[in-house]
Parts: sequence; C-alpha cells; structure tokens
Amino acid sequence: ETLPLDYDLIHTSEAVTNPSTETTIEATNSTIGHRFLSPESFTVKDFADYKAKLLDAKVMLDADERCTFIQKKVIKFAKDEGLTVRLDSGLLDEVAGLVEWPVVLMGKIDSEFMDVPFEVLNAAMRGHQKYFSCMDADGNPAAHFIFVSNMEADDGGAAIIAGNERVLRARLSDTKFFWDQDRKQGLESRLPKLAGVVFHAKLGSVLEKVERMTALAGALCAHIPGADVETVERAAKLCKADLVTGMVGELPELQGLMGQYYARETGEDESVAFAIAEHYSPAGPGDACPEAPTSVAVALADKIDTLVGFWAIDEKPTGSKDPFALRRAALGVIRLIIENNLRLSLSKVFAETVAEYMTQDNASVQAGMAADDDTVATAGLDAWHMPSLLAFFADRLKVHLKEKGVRHDLIDAVFALGEDDLVRVLARVDALGTFLETDDGANLLVAYKRAANIVRIEEKNDEGVEYREVRRELFEEDEEDTLWQNLHAVQDSFEVSLKEGLFTESMAGLAQLRPPIDAFFDKVTVNSDKPELRANRLALLRAIVVVMNQVADFSKIEG
Repeated sequence: ETLPLDYDLIHTSEAVTNPSTETTIEATNSTIGHRFLSPESFTVKDFADYKAKLLDAKVMLDADERCTFIQKKVIKFAKDEGLTVRLDSGLLDEVAGLVEWPVVLMGKIDSEFMDVPFEVLNAAMRGHQKYFSCMDADGNPAAHFIFVSNMEADDGGAAIIAGNERVLRARLSDTKFFWDQDRKQGLESRLPKLAGVVFHAKLGSVLEKVERMTALAGALCAHIPGADVETVERAAKLCKADLVTGMVGELPELQGLMGQYYARETGEDESVAFAIAEHYSPAGPGDACPEAPTSVAVALADKIDTLVGFWAIDEKPTGSKDPFALRRAALGVIRLIIENNLRLSLSKVFAETVAEYMTQDNASVQAGMAADDDTVATAGLDAWHMPSLLAFFADRLKVHLKEKGVRHDLIDAVFALGEDDLVRVLARVDALGTFLETDDGANLLVAYKRAANIVRIEEKNDEGVEYREVRRELFEEDEEDTLWQNLHAVQDSFEVSLKEGLFTESMAGLAQLRPPIDAFFDKVTVNSDKPELRANRLALLRAIVVVMNQVADFSKIEG
C-alpha cells in the first residue's frame, strides 16, 4: 500500500517492514495536501520542497508555526472588537494540533447565558468546544468567543460561525439549567448524598471523610494564626457538598469553585465560601498556595486526612506509580506549612488524624492503624506507620527544595533527629548548611566521622561493648580535660539555643569544639596500652558524636 507522506519523507522508494504487523509497505515521494481544500497529489524532491508545496496545498506543517499564527490571529480578532482574550498554552497547543490550515473566526454568545458564572462559561467553551473566551475593556466576560476552523469558506466563514454558535447554544443551555437548578438547594442539604459517594473502598464515603476533616481542621486552628474554629469547621463541613451538584457532575473541573458560588447564594460567610474554592489548592508547583486562615486549615485537613488514610491501608506510592496523587498531596502540605510559617508537629497532627479515623466504624482502617496491643496509636512514632510517612515527607521536602539548591543530605540529617516541625527543619538546615561552608564546619565534619568510625570499629572488635562512661579522674593529658570541659559547655548552651530554635547560635557553639578536638587528635593516643585508659578515651570520642548529633545527625551528611 502506498501511504501519503504528510508526516515524513523517504526520498527513494523502498520496501519497509512494519515490525508490529510484519506487513510490507511502500513509501514514495508523492503526497497530498489538505483533504478538502487541496486533495490533489504531488511529488517532492527534498524536505524544503515538501514543506513549501504543503503550504501551497493548505497544510501548515510546523506545529510551532501554527501555534504562533493562531495566537497572533486570536489576539488581533479580539483587539479589533475592543476585547481581550484568555489565552492559555494548553488550549493553544491543543487547538494547533487539531488543524492543518488554521482559520480563526469569532462567534457570539446569546445574552441569556451571560448571567452564568464566567468560570462555567469558560469551562464549557474550553473543555468541550476548544473555544477561547473573551473579556471586555473592564475585564468582564464578553458575549463573544473565538475558535479555530480547519476550513476556508467562500462566505467568509459565516456558515461555520453559525454552526458553532448553534452547538455552543445547546452546550450552554445545559450549563444554565444546572446553574439554575443547583441554586434551588443549599449545600448543607446535600450532605446526606455524600454518604453514597465512595472516597475509597477501604476508607469509606466522602461524608465520612468530611466528618474527619471537620474535626481535624478545627484542631489545626490552634496552629494557624487568625483561624476561627467555628468558621473553619463550617467550611470543612460544606467543602465537598458541591460534588453532588448537577454542575460539577457535568464539569468536574469546577469542583470547589461551584461550591463557593453556591455558598454565597445561601449567605455563608465569605471566608467559608473562599475556603471551599481553595481547599484543593495547591494542586501543583505552579498553583497559588492559600493564605487565608480558614482556607489553610481546610486545605491542610483535606490533604493530611488523605495521606494518613492511604498509609493506613498500605496504598503508598511505589516507583513512578502514584494513582492517588499522594506525592502531590504531601507537597501541598509542605507548601501550606512553609509559605504560611505554621508551627506544628507533623507526627502529632498525624496522631490526631488517626484518632479521627478510629472513631469511625471501618474495619480496614482500624486494622491498619491499631498498634500491636490493639490500642489507638495516638502517641509516639513506633506504633502504626508514622515513621514511614515522615520519611515520605522528608523525600518530598527534598524535591521541593531541590531548585533552591538545598542539599538533600542536610534534610536527612535534621529529620533523623525526629524533628517534624517543618519551619524548624528549614531553619536548622539553613544554619547547618551555612556552618558546613566554613572551615570550622568542614573540619568538624571530618573530626566527627573520624571519631564515629573509631568508636564503631572498636565497639565491634570488643563484641558490641558501648563506650559511654567518661571518667574524668582517668585523664592523663591536658587535651582530654580541655575537650571534656568544652563538650559540657556546649551541651549546656544547647539546652537554650536548640529549644528556642536559635540554630545559628547552636552552630557557633559547635565551632568552639574545633580547637580542643583538633588538639585531642594531635596529642592523645586513643588506643592506649592501658585498657582502662583506652576505654575512657573511646568514651570521650563517643561524647563528641553524642553532642554534635544534638544539632544534626552528622552521619547522614556526605563528604
């Protein structure tokens, strides 16, 4: 079979075997242009000739050229009418990929549809019809739309425009019907229907999720300045109700946004309506992060409830697979906390979420969340799956901070201490990174690894004996006593600086250890012939490791 070469060109005719079908096809230097505007075949001699003749045959070959052409024409069409156009790269690329010979045209929207929210009009036109929405000089929705046809017409496109207006009229009639019908019933009255919507087979219904979110969002108010418990709980209670509206059923991408409109219709507080719209955010790295206290509380509760639940039923991301978008949810939690400077313990919040799950009658979840003694895992990180979830957050934090040049090993070094207040984590990582860039920091890291390696090797040689007790009366060299005193002084200073989050001061305390540690290694023989003296010096090396590990787990740091 001879194939038209609209997509490629093989200069000479030859037999080609298709490996998927094992059939032989023949390629030639003959092709055709636009199937309606220029269906005649023609031959080409090289790629430049191929491209030029296709253009004459009403086929614009290069996708980037089509995209640029469409963009300029769309903007000009709108400008000629005194309008502006909503251009987004996704729709532009999609439209450019649907046509060979782009012909830009403008149609009108019937006035009866203009009281429907602009986001609804835009979603219907963009998602279903691939139309561009227009705005007037004041930034209000305009009763015009722009579309791209793949045909030139003798009537200047009048029939094509009329046909597209007719199709859009039918589409918008449906959206207006849903808009009018949905407003007849308030969000709260829709809540019982959420019991019939499955969140996940093992995690219950959306209504059960809303009940957990409401309690968790209220508890999070203690960590969010300006958050009012009653307002937050109201927003959490209503945030998923629009899922059972006709409009969201027709246009799922409007979930949250339609809830905002319907909440306003029934006189809900503006912060409640705003939180309903924002609680899915941030949905990606380019998405704006909520800042309003009510929105932050509900958004955090939604994402944390999801993460804890899926961890309980052991549905964690594996490799490149993440069907429930848990990586995105974790990054959302990280951004909400960091960008709003929230001070909270992740492990405690996870424990509160576990407690809410355990109040519901769900055997699958309770089996995954119960500790070994069948009690609720509300304390400590050893029960349930919290260590794994915290490690997952550490990995997501590395991804989030990678573009800022933050070293992943420093994040590991801080998380290894059990630090789960992300604001403190970042402050500690920043101070640690700055410290390690100094001569004192670099040399102390070397000294730490030397001390840790000596202790590890000797404890292994001595059948697992741990050298912990330092006896000052056994010191023979001044350098031993000087090091011991400095370790105690730094230890005492940490009681204030680490507790208060003064990590730069903590690093300055570590810097004081460099001279006595250097002097110790220069003057003192650790593996003394005297067993008692050797053990005491090994204990002193272990003390170096213990003191430094209060700032960060230096064993996790590379270099």
